[in-house]
Amino acid sequence: MGIANALAADLGLPASPEKAAKMLLAAIPVRVSVGRVFYRDREGSSRSRFFVVAAGVGADAFFFSRLNPRLKQRLGYKHYLIEVLRLWATHTFPIFAASFMETSSPTPRVEEVSQLLAVRISNFGGLVGNLVPGAAIHNDNLKVIAFKTRSRLRYLRFMAAVLLRRHTYSSTIELVECVTVECRDLEHSAEPSFVEADGEILGPLPVRIDVVPQALTLLIPSKLISRASHL
Repeated sequence: MGIANALAADLGLPASPEKAAKMLLAAIPVRVSVGRVFYRDREGSSRSRFFVVAAGVGADAFFFSRLNPRLKQRLGYKHYLIEVLRLWATHTFPIFAASFMETSSPTPRVEEVSQLLAVRISNFGGLVGNLVPGAAIHNDNLKVIAFKTRSRLRYLRFMAAVLLRRHTYSSTIELVECVTVECRDLEHSAEPSFVEADGEILGPLPVRIDVVPQALTLLIPSKLISRASHL
C-alpha cells in the first residue's frame, strides 16, 4: 500500500491489493533476517531501529527529510523523482567517515563518503529496479553502496545507468559486502549527516548498522519462495 512498495516488488507481489490478498491465502511463513540501526535521537538518547528494505546515511537521509507527506499522497512516485532532481541540483553532499567491517577482512576499513546505502533487497521496483544484485532478505550480511565522491556529474551518470539497467560499481561508487558499518561526522564538519531506515529519519551521526539473523517471519506466496527468499 506504500508509494514505492519496494518490499512488495522484491517479493513479486502484484500492485493490486485484491490480487496481493488472494496470493497471501497460499502464503508460507518464511524466517528472514533484518537490518538494525543503532543511533541517537535528536535529544541524544540511545535508540535502535530495525529495517527490512534499506537504511541510508547522508544524501539519502536528506532526501527523505525533504519529502512532503501531502505531496507524496497526491503525486505518488512523481514526488520522489522531483525531490531526487532537486537534491541533485542543490545539495552540497557533505563528507562523513564510514568504517566497514567487511566479510572478507578481519580489520575495519575507513573511507570518506558522501552517501551510504545499506540494502537488504535486490529489486526496488519502478525505475530503480535491480539496484544491488545479490542483496536478499535471507542474507546475514549487508550490501552497502558507498559514494566516495561529491561530484554531481558522477551521481548523475550513476543514476542514469541505474535507470537504463546498465549500472556497475567502481572504486568511486563502491559496492561493499560487510558484517557491520559505522558512520560518524568528520572533525570540524560544517554540516551534520543523518540516518534513515525504510524511509524514516532517525537522527544524526554517529550510527552503527548491522544485521539480525532470522529475526522476522514474512508470509510469502508459495510460488514466489524460491525467487524471493532463495530458500
